[in-house]
Amino acid sequence: MKMLIDSQWVDAQSGMTRDVVAPADGTTIDTVPQGAAADAAKAIEAAVAAKRRMRALPAHARARVLIDVAERMERECDELAPLLARENGKPVNQTREEVRAAARIFRGFGEEAKRLFGRTSPLDNVPGMENHFAMTIREPVGVVAAIVPFNYPVELYAHKAAPAIAGGNATIVKPPNDCPLTLLKVAEMIEEAGLPRGGHQMITGAGSEIGTVLADSPHIDLITLTGSTRVGQEISKRASQSLKKVLLELGGNDPCIICEDADLNRAAEAVIAGRLARGNGQICCAVKRVYAHVSVAERFAEVLAHKTRDLRVGDPLLEDTDVGPLINEEAARTVEAAIQDAVKRGATVRAGGTRSGTFVDPTVITGVATDAIVLTEETFGPVVPIVPFETVDQAIEMANDSPYGLQGAVFTNDISTAMNVAYRLECGGVIVNWSSAVRVENLPFGGRKLTGRGAESIHDTLLEMTELKTIILHDALSVFRNTM
Repeated sequence: MKMLIDSQWVDAQSGMTRDVVAPADGTTIDTVPQGAAADAAKAIEAAVAAKRRMRALPAHARARVLIDVAERMERECDELAPLLARENGKPVNQTREEVRAAARIFRGFGEEAKRLFGRTSPLDNVPGMENHFAMTIREPVGVVAAIVPFNYPVELYAHKAAPAIAGGNATIVKPPNDCPLTLLKVAEMIEEAGLPRGGHQMITGAGSEIGTVLADSPHIDLITLTGSTRVGQEISKRASQSLKKVLLELGGNDPCIICEDADLNRAAEAVIAGRLARGNGQICCAVKRVYAHVSVAERFAEVLAHKTRDLRVGDPLLEDTDVGPLINEEAARTVEAAIQDAVKRGATVRAGGTRSGTFVDPTVITGVATDAIVLTEETFGPVVPIVPFETVDQAIEMANDSPYGLQGAVFTNDISTAMNVAYRLECGGVIVNWSSAVRVENLPFGGRKLTGRGAESIHDTLLEMTELKTIILHDALSVFRNTM
C-alpha cells in the first residue's frame, strides 16, 4: 500500500519501504512506504494550502463526508476487521467491535459538525456598552496532526481525525508503524468521500522522525497524541516552541479496589473482560493493579485464576479466541520480564506466567512486592497483580501512589463507599462495579498527572479542535439611547 499526501497515493521520497508483519505467525501482510522528514514536510506544505479549502467547506458538507465514511466502514466491516486482527493481533471478534465503534464515532462527529454553536452576549449590563452587540463563533484551528497508537488504531484514529474534519481543519495522520494497513483503507474511504484536496493526509514511517517534524513545525496548529508518557513529554516540549495546542492521552496504571462486600464473581469477570481478554491486555485504561480487602483477597485470587485458565489463547482470526499475540515480540518480552521481576521479589504466579514468541498467557500474580514493576509501571500485557488491603483509606492511598491517573474502578455494594472512593481517586474517570476499561464516545475521556492533558469525546474534542472568536458590532443598537 502507499501513503496519502496531497490527495495522491505515493511512495516515500527515499523509495524505502517497511514490511507489515502479522504478530501471530510472523508472515508479511503487505508493505508500506517508510516515510521520513522530507515526506512530512511535503504533507505540511499541502496541509497549509488545504486548510483554506477546508475552512470554506460548509458544516453540512463536512457532516456528509463523515457520515458517508461511517456507512462505508459499517458496510465493509467484514473486510476491515480481519485485516485489523491480522496486523494488530487482537481477536477478530474484538476488531469487529472496534470498527463498528469507529463508525459510530465518525457518525457522531458528523452530527456534531452541524452543532458548532456560538452565543450572543448582552452588553447593556456594562455601563457605556449598551448600544453595542456581541457574539461568538467557532472557527477551525487550522492544521491538526494526529499520532495514533497500535493498540486500538481504528477507534483512536476516529477520535482524532473525525473531530478534526468536523471542525473544518486540514488533518495529517501518523498511523502506528506495526499496524497501519486498516487505517490506510479508511483513508481511501475519506478521500473517495470528497474532501477538498489535501484535507486529510496519512504518512507512514517512523514516529520518532515524522512526529518530530510535526511537533517542531510552526505550521501545525494542534497535535493530538495517544502514546507513551515519554513520547508525550518529548512532543509537548517541542510543540511548546510554537505554542501549538497539544492533546495528550498517555500512560496509565489503573487501580481497581475490591471491597469486602463486593460480588467476587462479577469482579473477576470484569477484570478478565477489561484486562486479560480485551486487547490482549494492551489497553491504556485496563485494570493494571488490583487492591482486594484482606478478608476476600485470597478467595478473589482463586476465582480469578480459575476463570483465567479457561481463556483461549491463539489465532486472532478464529472467532472463539479470547487472547491473541502482543503487537510484537519485543512487547511480549517486556511483559515477561515484568512477570519475572515480580517472582524474583517473592510473588506467586497463580495462572499463566509464560510466553511463547509474541503470545503471553493471561497471568494472575499474588504476594507482589510494592516495588515490583507490575505495580510501579504500566505493564502493557495480560497481567493482573493482586495486593491485599485492610482499610479503604489504605487502598485509596496505594491506588493514588502513582505518577499516572487515567481511570480507576471500585467494587462494592455500598453507595457511600463507592462515591467516596470515586471522589478520592486521582484519575480522570471511575467505574463502579465494573472494569476501568470502559470508554464511551460521548463521555469525556482523559487523565491527570503523567497520563496527559485534555479530554476526548464527541463534544469535548470538537471544542478543542476549534477556536473561539468574539465579534463586537459597535453602536449596532439604538434601543437603549433614549430610556430617560
